[in-house]
Amino acid sequence: MSDHQNSSPDHDDFDLGAAIFELESAIARLKERYHQVETDKHRQQELETEKKELEKQLKRNPQNSLKSEIQLINQQLEEIEVRLESELFKWSSLKEPFWQIIRFGGVGIIIGWILKTLTL
Repeated sequence: MSDHQNSSPDHDDFDLGAAIFELESAIARLKERYHQVETDKHRQQELETEKKELEKQLKRNPQNSLKSEIQLINQQLEEIEVRLESELFKWSSLKEPFWQIIRFGGVGIIIGWILKTLTL
């Protein structure tokens, strides 16, 4: 009999079970993070709107209470921005590395062609 046939089915099931558990945990964390990002983006929009309204009111009627509310909103916006900066992945973050790869990869290919023609 081969080694695979001699191995216990419980061992294989345990590894598969552990992998499934890890996958389910990762999906749960991803769903939780997605929900947090969506909630933060919605809250950020609400705060931006509220801040604009308070700034309009402040221009008409300068009061210290409005200034303190605007400062509080700014603090909340900064906290949300920090949480949103840690988003899982942004396609826009690949722009610069993509063009660096194209630029230097192209230069490498050209240098390779030149060296190949010089060695013939």
